[in-house]
Amino acid sequence: MAFIADSLARIKPSPTIAVTNLARELKAAGRDIIGLGAGEPDFDTPDHVKEAAIEAIRRGETKYTAVDGTPALKKAIVEKFRRENNIAYEVGEVTVGTGGKQVLYNALMATLNPGDEVVIPAPYWVSYPDMTLLAGGTPVFVACDAASGFKLAPERLEAAITPRTKWLILNSPSNPTGAAYPRAHLEALAEVVRRHPHVHVMTDDIYEHLVYDGFVFASFAEAAPDLKGRTLTVNGVAKAYAMTGWRIGYAGGPKDLVMAIAKVQSQSTSNPCSVSQAATVAALNGGLGFLAERNEAFKERRDLIAGLLNEAPGLSCATPEGAFYVYPNCAGVIGRRTPDGGELHSSDDFARYLLEGAGVAVVQGTAFGLDPHFRVSYATATEAVREAGRRIVRACEALEG
Repeated sequence: MAFIADSLARIKPSPTIAVTNLARELKAAGRDIIGLGAGEPDFDTPDHVKEAAIEAIRRGETKYTAVDGTPALKKAIVEKFRRENNIAYEVGEVTVGTGGKQVLYNALMATLNPGDEVVIPAPYWVSYPDMTLLAGGTPVFVACDAASGFKLAPERLEAAITPRTKWLILNSPSNPTGAAYPRAHLEALAEVVRRHPHVHVMTDDIYEHLVYDGFVFASFAEAAPDLKGRTLTVNGVAKAYAMTGWRIGYAGGPKDLVMAIAKVQSQSTSNPCSVSQAATVAALNGGLGFLAERNEAFKERRDLIAGLLNEAPGLSCATPEGAFYVYPNCAGVIGRRTPDGGELHSSDDFARYLLEGAGVAVVQGTAFGLDPHFRVSYATATEAVREAGRRIVRACEALEG
């Protein structure tokens, strides 16, 4: 259609949102569907956060705010970075957006020129490549398979960098794999970045507090403080605080970059929701004591689904360090036939088979740039995770050939 901008032809709708919407539609039509597609905790927003929002409404804090965040929220973010990440940002080096996704998008829009390259380890969150393309940049993918722990090796980063490289995007713990970079690994990547002064690092730390088995999270600017001036540290309250619908993300970075991000935001959404900002102040200042019990539940679900998937003929599943995803390999079912005679040619076919034949919604690995895999989100009730795993096992056992 000639009316639609050519730039939209370079991107696709979010596959994870598409799967979630399809699962909802099938449920509404009466189908028994267990949704393991959405990256959304089933826990509720903590009560003290909700109360802070209610009080903000009562105080009349329902007007426009500064484009990139209230002073109170920026101060809370500065303290959060200092307290939890050992990174010293000033208020003028902090920006607030309508979700971490907007902050990432704004940063790419503010910095990329046509032909600029963004190094993206694969598997990747589905939006990184498309946001890069919309901003006029070129995604450069570096495959990081299960043998590498789904982590970018320093020598592979070195090989991917060219004179046109502007950004490296690091997501730890990762969506879709749950893999997390220990500090020593980040320090090794930093050694590569130091050799290339034109390369900047964008870290997506949204899952930082969802780690298990004693894993110690470190952010890139914490592991390499001398590279703080070339790093944008992105985070948000959606995952750890179960505040997905509140839509608040934030970042710390060089002041000129933060000002450029605010400039983009001033001509798109303007300020994030005032009430959500007040709630986020309470979230960041209120401590993380509520997380231990929730993380124990996530760990139980992780171990449960990984164990069941490893029982399924043709599947193998690594146990990740964090987030609430597993990324099983499904190479062993490719080429086999379903009970109705259809052949599975790809992870797309397998995901469709699980949805239609087993009533389990997962996301195909082609969406994340590393196949043959699929993503399972275990951010739902434990019994639903258990039943979904059993259905997947039965579905694999029913395959022929």
